[in-house]
Amino acid sequence: MAENEPLNEKSKSNGKIVAIDNDRLHGGKLPSHGVFPKEKGGEVLEHIQAPCCRDIHDPKEPPDGGMRAWMVMVSAFLCNGVIFGIINTYGVIHKLLTERLEEQGDTEASSKAALVGSLTIGTTFLLSPVAGCLTDKIGLRLTTLIGGVLSSGGLLLSSFFTYSTGALYITYGIMFGFGAALAYTPTLAILGHYFKRYLGKVSGFVTAGSSVFTVILPPGMDYLIKSYGLETTLQIMSAICTFVILCSFVYKPLHPPPEPPKKKPGRSKASMMMRSIINVEIWKSKKYVIWALCIPMALFGYFVPYVHMMKFVQLAYPNRDQNLPVMSIGVTSGLGRLIFGVIADLPGVNRIYLQQLSLFCIGVVTILLPLTSSYVLLIVFSLIMGLFDGCFISLLGPIAYEICGPSGATQAIGFLLGLSSLPLTIGPPVAGIIFDKSGSYTMPLILAGIPPIVGSAILFLMRFLKDEQALKESKHIVAVNGGNGHKGVEFEKTADLEKTLASKQTQPLMNGHSKQSLQNGCMENRLESDTQVTAATNGQTRLADSESLTDALPSHKEYFE
Repeated sequence: MAENEPLNEKSKSNGKIVAIDNDRLHGGKLPSHGVFPKEKGGEVLEHIQAPCCRDIHDPKEPPDGGMRAWMVMVSAFLCNGVIFGIINTYGVIHKLLTERLEEQGDTEASSKAALVGSLTIGTTFLLSPVAGCLTDKIGLRLTTLIGGVLSSGGLLLSSFFTYSTGALYITYGIMFGFGAALAYTPTLAILGHYFKRYLGKVSGFVTAGSSVFTVILPPGMDYLIKSYGLETTLQIMSAICTFVILCSFVYKPLHPPPEPPKKKPGRSKASMMMRSIINVEIWKSKKYVIWALCIPMALFGYFVPYVHMMKFVQLAYPNRDQNLPVMSIGVTSGLGRLIFGVIADLPGVNRIYLQQLSLFCIGVVTILLPLTSSYVLLIVFSLIMGLFDGCFISLLGPIAYEICGPSGATQAIGFLLGLSSLPLTIGPPVAGIIFDKSGSYTMPLILAGIPPIVGSAILFLMRFLKDEQALKESKHIVAVNGGNGHKGVEFEKTADLEKTLASKQTQPLMNGHSKQSLQNGCMENRLESDTQVTAATNGQTRLADSESLTDALPSHKEYFE
């Protein structure tokens, strides 16, 4: 709708209400929000125009569009793709490092070369809480900038120590991994500053960047290594990482950082210092505590199929392509992030339940992998696993914003990734130990499928908790301006609101909807699940939802009857 386009019954609103002052209307002054009385043939008519977009949009709400918003989305896509594209394609470098160490007579060449890549992914997730805290202290932009510098510098230094695994542990494993952590957490957090209505779609698009770059980089790196050598390849990868530095300048936060903790008597300096660094408010949310503990629990077996799939195919299907199942997971993972990102934004869809579904399906498919005797069926299972893997990953950011709000989402994401680092690191080696003792992947894969199912089941506990974030946002005072010099009356939504939000939690996949009417000064309360807006007229108050702005604007008959 254009800025000054007249509003009719078919026009849609975005949920912001216009307050009409009767004193101004009857006093002959033109209101500032587009309600202009007209006289025609002695009859006073009222012409209603659409409010200016500045009046409709709450400045604290994400714009859900605009040039900078789309630039942020593309920049986050590039950051995510570059970081995890390089991490996921370490196998190309691992092969060459192993050969070089074997030429030097090292009997533990494979394990030493693998430790470089393990340190990278472990450091990226383990230090994500540090990235979350640092983001709240110095900002999204500067944190991403430092991450880009460390990532690029780590790869550049690695190019000078390709024959020393000890040096690569520091430059490639820790330095590049820490830079990746500093860049990745803000990449997810910045999206909530610019998108709310389309957050699921945007998160799906951004997280699909890792799948795209994982497909593109391996053949390119393989060509560079064969043509120019490992040293030059690492230097080119370092240059690619400078895109992270450039993208950081686009990350302009719209939400203010969390407020510093208030000083209270009896609170020690150590406690105040900890509270100034860590946002303890997120840990007061029971929903977040359950979510942050259940997801790492589910990830104990999550990463096992990705690590052991090629070896499993080699033993179970000797003459079949070992890479095809892993490639199938990668392709459908990218598609799943896009598809479920769109589904997550549909009205009434509960993102937490959607993530539960993804974990349950991943667990079931993992258990079925060793029970099938058909290679074609194995590929089908791999495609399904990748699809729900994309669903799981694309919902991490939106759920963090849904539970903790904009001020707590950054550290919520960081701590979740940090807690997930331990099970992601421990799961595959434990499966390897079981395989070494049994000589079969049947038991390791069955056991790996149990944690995702258990984790998804425990997440049902969140259903019985109140929507704390919605309560916090909705417990505000509504000022009603009664015309003709009457003072405003204040109403505080408490018991009715809590009952409505509590009833909303019992809905399986659809948000609740309830309405109440009170004949006290012609006041009507309409409670919706997502947005609540307020309009005040002469002795009449309406709490309206975002279905239509015309519902909240009184007609000329209501004024003059």
